[in-house]
Amino acid sequence: MAEKHFKYVILGGGVAAGYAAREFAKHGLNPGELAIISKEAVAPYERPALSKGYLFPQGAARLPGFHVCVGSGGERLLPEWYSENGIELILSTEIVKADLASKTLTSAAGATFTYDILIIATGSTVINLSDFGTPGANANNIFYLREIDDADKLVAAIEAKKNGKVVIVGGGYIGLELSAVMKMNNFDVTMVYPEPWCMPRLFTSDIAAFYEGYYANKGVKIDKGTLVVGFDSDANGDVTSVKLKDGRALEADIVVVGVGGRPLTKLFKAQVEEEKGGIKTDGFFQTSVPGVYAVGDVATFPMKLYNDVRRVEHVDHARKSAEQAVKAIKASEEGKVIDEYDYLPFFYSRSFDLSWQFYGDNVGETVMFGDNDPASAKPKFGSYWIKDGKLLGAFLEGGSPDETKTIAKLARLQPQVTDLEQLAKEGLSFASKI
Repeated sequence: MAEKHFKYVILGGGVAAGYAAREFAKHGLNPGELAIISKEAVAPYERPALSKGYLFPQGAARLPGFHVCVGSGGERLLPEWYSENGIELILSTEIVKADLASKTLTSAAGATFTYDILIIATGSTVINLSDFGTPGANANNIFYLREIDDADKLVAAIEAKKNGKVVIVGGGYIGLELSAVMKMNNFDVTMVYPEPWCMPRLFTSDIAAFYEGYYANKGVKIDKGTLVVGFDSDANGDVTSVKLKDGRALEADIVVVGVGGRPLTKLFKAQVEEEKGGIKTDGFFQTSVPGVYAVGDVATFPMKLYNDVRRVEHVDHARKSAEQAVKAIKASEEGKVIDEYDYLPFFYSRSFDLSWQFYGDNVGETVMFGDNDPASAKPKFGSYWIKDGKLLGAFLEGGSPDETKTIAKLARLQPQVTDLEQLAKEGLSFASKI
């Protein structure tokens, strides 16, 4: 096969790839300079739609409705946008070898691609229970959700197993969002997770108590502090039940597993410096190899705000890191200097009628405020994280767009806090003094 050369190659076709492409186009591209190589068969899309709108029983999201960059309020980049901007979309192409020294990528089909500058935007892959040797984990109708193909398989199963029983394994983002959407599809839903409460990486026990109560009121059963140890299936290989460590079994027509992800860095092992499970970058997302950048889930980068290095798995960072890397590449070519990445961590989720946002760092003591009664008609509450007399993190459920901006400002400014009781009384109004 003939070798193809590009000035710029983005490896990976997820959210970061789409936002990087848009940034390149803003700066001006010559036709044929940029290629996106993706193992997926579709142009970059907003991945969060898969665990939310894609599975709705009515008015479900479908492509081309959620191609990037619509998720952040921008223009939707349809597949033809790439060709109109001289960008080559190389889809359904899995890269199996990356040689950074010779600037060469090799596909599973044996095609080779060379580049001058590479942006690694490979993202994460889901952690599969079969990786741990969990008995029965390869049964039919056990699903993971990462790509649009996964979502299509789940949609087909929802149709085939109408009004059946689903067990959701995991109590994080996927667990909470999928439990809600499966309940909306009129399934009997049970969530199972080993931790003492849901979303433990972010939620305190008090915050989690609200969501667990709200879900219970919606008819979602929650089995926490419980480990899944295996699956039973019938003669057709279809899953029938989920086995728990305490000897119980939960009936299941469908199982959805959301137990985390792993950054896809395998292609680059021993070729770039790594740190904290990701590819180490500077504040411009350049790796230890000149001309090679890493963005999104795979990048471990300097978190200027907290003077440490972190790896962040979230769509907001995928978008912003991609834009930063392209700005840095173009600035370098033009002999200009840009500011280092100065990211304020941001996480959010939507499920049922709920919507929360979190900004900053969830370390230190917590102060809750507002109405966190799961039975309230319109619950609205929040939490602040205080460490060494400074407000470092802010969480808000049920806030307006203006209130969301307010808590983001607080987390960025890190105001001094001396009286935690007073802060609890003031709640959101504390921000008006800042």
